[in-house]
Amino acid sequence: MFRRKKKEEKVEPAPSAETASESAAAEETSAATVPAAGAEEAAAVDASAHVVAESAQPVAGAETDGRGEFASTAATSGRGNRVQKVGVVASDKMQKTVIVRVDRLVLHTKYRRYVRRTSKFMAHDDLGSTIGDRVRIVETRPLSASKRWRVVEILQKAAK
Repeated sequence: MFRRKKKEEKVEPAPSAETASESAAAEETSAATVPAAGAEEAAAVDASAHVVAESAQPVAGAETDGRGEFASTAATSGRGNRVQKVGVVASDKMQKTVIVRVDRLVLHTKYRRYVRRTSKFMAHDDLGSTIGDRVRIVETRPLSASKRWRVVEILQKAAK
């Protein structure tokens, strides 16, 4: 958007012909002594950009989640930090959809005791989790009228 000028900034008057030639001479002398440092900085910037570009390339043997994204970095793949939650599967009666129960402790304002609050989220499940499994879910685009989450990994299988 538009940037406002800071109040501390002072507007300098346009240089006259004499001051322009003096400043140009000063720039030439300073440029003659600094080019080696400038070249090193430019090379360092190029090298760091190259390292970042290489890190985005897939590594041989890396596990993907079927859409070309890496399973370990699916939540942070250039789309910002997505919200992740850990919960227990409460229902798996639908096809490729589970209901995940996420518990959290909230301090009661009046009694100053911690109260357990529960939220249920419908999540897309390609991994085949069952009731009682502890899973990590991550927010995603709307997949249906009520599904906005996806199961990323099964942290702990249910005891049989």
